[in-house]
Amino acid sequence: MLRRSLPLLLLFALLLSCAPEVEEPTITLWHSYRGGEREALEAVANQWDAEHPEVALELLAVPSKAYKSRLQSAIPRGNGPDLFIEAHELTGEWSGSGLLMPALLPSAHRQDAFASASIDALTFDDELWGVPIAVKSVALFQNRTMVAEAPPSFEAMLDAGRAVSDVALAYETGEFYFHAALMHAFGAEALGSDGYPTIDTPELIASWAFVRELTASGAVPPESDGATVSTLFNEGKVPFVINGPWLLGEIRDSIDYTVAPLPMLERTGERLQPYLTVEALFRAAHSDASTDSVMSLVGAIAGLDGSVVRAGTGRQIPALTIAREHPEIAADPVLAAFAAQADSAVAMPNRPEMSTVWEPAARGLRGALRGKDPAEMATRAQREIESFLGSREDRAKDSKPAHVAPVSPTPYVAATSLLLLFMAAWGIKTSRERQVVARARDSWRSYVYLAPAFVGMMAVVFIPFVVGAGVSLFAHYEGEFTFVGLRNFVRILTSDTYALTDPMNFWFTLVVTVLWTATNVALHVGIGLGLALLLRDPWMKMKGVYRVLLIVPWAVPNYITALIWKGMFNEQFGAINGVLGLAGVEPVAWFSQFATSFAANLCTNTWLGFPFMMVVTLGALQAIPRDLEEAAEVDGAGAWTRFRHVTLPLLKPALMPAVILGSVWTFNMFNVIYLVSAGDPDGGTEILISEAYKWAFTRQAQYGYASAYALLVFGILVLYTLVTKKVTGGEVT
Repeated sequence: MLRRSLPLLLLFALLLSCAPEVEEPTITLWHSYRGGEREALEAVANQWDAEHPEVALELLAVPSKAYKSRLQSAIPRGNGPDLFIEAHELTGEWSGSGLLMPALLPSAHRQDAFASASIDALTFDDELWGVPIAVKSVALFQNRTMVAEAPPSFEAMLDAGRAVSDVALAYETGEFYFHAALMHAFGAEALGSDGYPTIDTPELIASWAFVRELTASGAVPPESDGATVSTLFNEGKVPFVINGPWLLGEIRDSIDYTVAPLPMLERTGERLQPYLTVEALFRAAHSDASTDSVMSLVGAIAGLDGSVVRAGTGRQIPALTIAREHPEIAADPVLAAFAAQADSAVAMPNRPEMSTVWEPAARGLRGALRGKDPAEMATRAQREIESFLGSREDRAKDSKPAHVAPVSPTPYVAATSLLLLFMAAWGIKTSRERQVVARARDSWRSYVYLAPAFVGMMAVVFIPFVVGAGVSLFAHYEGEFTFVGLRNFVRILTSDTYALTDPMNFWFTLVVTVLWTATNVALHVGIGLGLALLLRDPWMKMKGVYRVLLIVPWAVPNYITALIWKGMFNEQFGAINGVLGLAGVEPVAWFSQFATSFAANLCTNTWLGFPFMMVVTLGALQAIPRDLEEAAEVDGAGAWTRFRHVTLPLLKPALMPAVILGSVWTFNMFNVIYLVSAGDPDGGTEILISEAYKWAFTRQAQYGYASAYALLVFGILVLYTLVTKKVTGGEVT
C-alpha cells in the first residue's frame, strides 16, 4: 500500500513546491525623521503593526539629504513606498508630475478636524493630496534671566533687548524663510494672486529696508546662521531669538527660557506671521496596498493617540485640533506656544513656482543687508526669476518659455547612428590590425581579473556619464522632459540673458573659476614646497611632530573645515575680526565684497590643500641624492641656484601630476564655495560646479541645463589635461 501511494505523495510534494508563494500584504512607509521624532513615529507604527498581524509594515528611515531625490526617482518606477511623510511645499509639483494619489482622510476625521491652514497647504487644484500630521513654524524664544517680561511689540522687544545686551535679537537674517514673518507684517507675499512670484513690490522692498535698519543699528547681527544663533542664545549674549522647534534640542539645561508667538510690528500694526510648514502622509501613485489597511495606518499616526505620542516624544505640534486640547499637550507651555504660533502663521505656497523664489530672494535680501539699494536688489531678483520661469504674460497665456520649445530629434538620431557605425567600423578594423581577439583569447585569465573593475567603472563612471550627456539634450519644465537638442549648450555659451559682468553669465563664472584654480594651486604648491624643504633640512628638530601637525588640515573632512572657517569669518563674532580688532582694525564684512569674499574662500581652501602638496614634495625630495646638491655647492652654486637647477628639475616628474590633480580638485571644489561664501556677494564667487548644482536644484530643477554645464566643465578639464601634457612633453599621463 505504501509503495503504491509513494509516487502520489511525491507528485503532491512536487506540486506544492512549484505552487507560487502567497505574498503577505505589505505597507512600506518612508520618512526622514531623526531623534525624538523618529522614536515617536516608530512607537506608533510598531503598535499598529502589532495590532494588525495580517499586514506587514516596513518602516524605512531615509537620510534627509537624499530623501526627496530618492522619492522622485523611485516612485515613478514603482520601487518607492506606499506611504511617505514629507513637508507640503512640493505638493503642487509632485501632484502635477503624477507622483501622488489623492488623499483620503481617516474615517474618524473630517477636514474640519484638522487646522484649516494645514488642509489648505495640502490642497492643490481643488484636490487634497495628503493627510496632515504635524505643523512647524518659527516662534520667539526668550531668555527670562535677561528679560523677564514678554514684549508687547516687536519694537518693544528690541528696546528691552538692547537694554541688557549689545545684540537684542538674533535670527538667520540672510535667509528668506526667516524673513517671511516680517515680509507678511509689511503686507507682502512671495507669490501674487496668479501664482507668479512678486519680489519687486513696494511692500517687500520696505521690509528689506527695515531689516537693513535693524542690522545697521546693531540690534540684529547682519550675518547669522543656525549655529551662531544657538550659540548666542546658549551663551546668554542675546535675550531673543527667532527659531523653530528644532532649536529645543540645542538649548542648554541652564538656560531659563520661554517660547511665545511672534509679536506685532508697531510700524505696520500687523503681527509677524512666519511661514507654516505642514508635514503630511502622502500616498505614492503606484501603491497597490489595501486602501483599508492604508487608511487604518494613517488614522493611527494622524489620529488622537498617535498625535499625543508624537507631541510628547517627538515634540511635534499636531495638525489634529482636538489633540492640542489634550492635557499632556495643553499643559506643555512650549508646545502650546508653537501651536498658537501655527494658528497665525501663513502656509508656505505649494505651487511649483515657489521653488524659484528662494535663491534670488535670499540673494537680494543679503545684498540689501550689505548696503545696496533694496529696490535695485528686488528688481534684479525679479528679473532673475523671470529668466527661470518666463514672463508673467507667457504664464498667463499658459505658454512655456522659449527654451522649452521642442525640436525634432531626427537629425540627432541620424548623427548618433552614423557616429556609432563609424566607431564600430573603426573598432573592427583596429581589432583586426592589432589581432585583439587572438590576444584576448591568449590572455583571457587577465581579463577575468579585470572584469570586476571594468563592471564597477561602467556602473559608476561610464553609464552615469552617458545618461548625463543624454539629459543635457533635454529641458526639464514642470515635471516634464522635452527634447531640445543642443539648445542648452547654446544658451550657456551665448549667455544672452545675462550681461558679461553678471555672475550668472557662464563666461564670468569661468573667469572666476580659472582665477580661483590658479591662485589656489599656486599657494598650495608654494606653501607645500616651502614646508617640505624646511622639513627636509637636517637642522630641523622634531620633524615627525611637525609633519603630523601639518597634515591634520588635509585629514579633517573638508566640509567640517569649511564650516569652521565660515564661523571665523563672521563679521560680528568671528575670530578673524576679533584678532583684527585687537590691532585696531574695524570689523570686515568679509562676504559683502568680491575681493574679501574671494579671499575668505581662498584662505579656507589653501588651508585644506597645502598638506597634499607638502606630502608629495617630501616624498620626491627623499628620492633626490644629496650628492648632486653637495657637488653643486662645492662648485660655488648658491641656495637659489641649487634649487632652480638641481632640485626643481628633479621634482618636476613627481610634482606635475600632483599639480594637475590639485587643479582638477580645486576647479571642482564645491564644498568650500557652498559652505563658506555661498557664492556671495550676489553670486560673484560662484564657480562652474556650484552654478551647475544651483541650476539643477534651486532654479526650477533645470536638469538638462545643469547637465550641459557639467559636460562643459568636463570638456574644459579634458582640454586642460591635454594642453598640460603637450606643454610638458608627454611627461604627465
